Amino acid sequence: MEIPKFPLSNIVEHGVSWMHLYLDVVFNSVKSFIDVIESSLRAGLIFSPPMVLIGLLGIFAFYRIGRKIALMITIALLLIWDLGLWKAAMQTLSLVLVASGFSMVLGIPIGILVAESRKARTIITPVLDYMQATPSFVYLIPNVIFFGMGAVPGIIATVMFALPPPVRLTALGLSQIDKEVIEAGEAFGCNRWKLLSKIKLPLAVPSIMLGVNQCIMMSLSMVVIASLIGARGLGTEVIRALSQVNISHGIEAGLAVVLIAVVLDRLSLGAFRGRRQRGEWL
Repeated sequence: MEIPKFPLSNIVEHGVSWMHLYLDVVFNSVKSFIDVIESSLRAGLIFSPPMVLIGLLGIFAFYRIGRKIALMITIALLLIWDLGLWKAAMQTLSLVLVASGFSMVLGIPIGILVAESRKARTIITPVLDYMQATPSFVYLIPNVIFFGMGAVPGIIATVMFALPPPVRLTALGLSQIDKEVIEAGEAFGCNRWKLLSKIKLPLAVPSIMLGVNQCIMMSLSMVVIASLIGARGLGTEVIRALSQVNISHGIEAGLAVVLIAVVLDRLSLGAFRGRRQRGEWL
């Protein structure tokens, strides 16, 4: 006697049909909103002179981080420009910035909720486990169904993929604060909101910034994969080189991805360390 198969596929099909029927306006609104933000940022990055952007980032890194990091960032960006991959790199950068921005806007408040509420932690933690265990390619499927092809479904898939780190590390930073510090704040009459905003969050900044850094890195890795559904950038160059068995171009595109990752990593972590050394953050 065969055990009857659970009708998961039928449930999913009916759910997708229902969402297309009743939530299509919501999906179109979300798509238009994200598309306006991403296209505007992409146009600004692409049409700005490369030497101007490189110079501005180099100056920022010099004054906020240090001369060695500034020199490394400048050389990395000049190499991307010299390889003829500047436009693709700026397309990738715009996708990463938009996706990581949405991930942090969602992830940090959710992380605070997880740290402050036991009920929220009980509900959200298994969801985060599922999100982190899900293969990255799986995120592309529902977004193609609801948003079609292009940059927007790639950004939304990237947001879903990069959301767990800021949530978990924000919650971790808040939960690791010494009880003595919290008790001292309560003794001075701090209510729950003041305790969170004046004591807990400033002390949790290092962990939160690490979550931001990891969010940016995961966004970059997912954006490259999202080129499979029409998100343009360096991922498109990698896939083109793979389809044409063009080893040299594939190595150049892969190197450009690595250089963008290094630049974003040093800027995100280095800027935080620079501010902390100057005493702007506790």
